[in-house]
Amino acid sequence: QLRQLFGNAVPAFPPKFYLVMTKSMADERRSQLEQYLQNVTLDSNITNSDVFIGFFRKLQQDTFKIQTQRAFLDVYLADGSNIRLDIQTSDTAERILEVTLCKMGLSRELIKYFSLFFFQDHDDGALSVVKKVAEFELPYVSLQSMKELHCKLGIRKWYMDPSLDTLLMDCRASLNLLYMQAIQEVKRNWVKPTEGQMQELEFLQENANKAKFLELIREVQFYGYVRLDPCICDYPEGGCSADIYVGNNEINCCIKLPINQTKEVSFKINRLRSWQVTFLGATKDGEDDTLELRFEYNDSGTWRWIILYTKQ
Repeated sequence: QLRQLFGNAVPAFPPKFYLVMTKSMADERRSQLEQYLQNVTLDSNITNSDVFIGFFRKLQQDTFKIQTQRAFLDVYLADGSNIRLDIQTSDTAERILEVTLCKMGLSRELIKYFSLFFFQDHDDGALSVVKKVAEFELPYVSLQSMKELHCKLGIRKWYMDPSLDTLLMDCRASLNLLYMQAIQEVKRNWVKPTEGQMQELEFLQENANKAKFLELIREVQFYGYVRLDPCICDYPEGGCSADIYVGNNEINCCIKLPINQTKEVSFKINRLRSWQVTFLGATKDGEDDTLELRFEYNDSGTWRWIILYTKQ
C-alpha cells in the first residue's frame, strides 16, 4: 500500500526466507527489518499518512491486546507536575502532544518545537530519557508495555540548537516550559556551569527572572543537550565507558580509558555519513535490553565505524 502511494520513495521490503531459518538467518532478517523501518520512518510524508498510522495503530494494539477505550493518561512537566488527560487508548503521540500543549496555552505554531518522551526518575536523583515518542506511536499502549521500566511520559523541547530558544520567549507557555527544563538540567547535573555562572543562575532563579536565566544558561556547556546514561563504546579502543551528550550538532563523549585516564571527544554531525541502530536484547538475565548505535565517521580523513552500546 505504501508503494502504491509513494512509489520509489519507499525502500524495497527485505526478501523473505522460504526455508527453515537458522539463528544467523533470523538475526540477519531482523536486522534487515530494523533497517527498513528506520529508513521508512525518516520520511514524514510516509509516517503521517493514514495507511502508515493505521497499520502501526493496529499493530501496537494487537501486540499488547489493548482495545480502543476511554482512559486517563498523565503527562509530566520538567518541574514534576503533571497534566491528566481524558483520552482514547488509540490516540497517537501527535494528538496527545497537541491536546496537552493547547491546554497549557501554547501557540499552535510553536508545538513543532516540543515532543513527548519516555523517561525514568531514579532514586538517586538521576534522570534517564529512555526514548523520544514517535508521532505515530500510541503512548498509552507503549506505557503498558514498559511497566517494568517504571517510565513516565513527559514533554521536552525537541531541537538541539540552543539559539532557537529565542523564537519561544514571547509566548508565556513556551517560556515556562523552557525555564522548567533548564532548572531540571541544572539540578540533574546535565549542564556544566562555571562557578561564576552557577552563582548568577541561582540569583536569577531566586528572583524568578526567567528570561534572563534562559539568556545566561544558553552560554553554559551542554545546555540543551540530551545526556545519555553511561554506556560502552569502542573508541579509541574496545570496552571503554563513556558519558554521552548529544546536541548542538555534535555527539560529545567523555571517555574513560582502561589506563584510568579520561578523554573528551566531539563527533561532529556534519562529518557523519551514515548510522544504524540494532536491537541486541538483554546481554544477561535480569538486565535491560541493549541497543547498538553505530555511525560512520570521518576521523582525520579516514572513514571508520564508531559503536556505542546503550540502554536508551
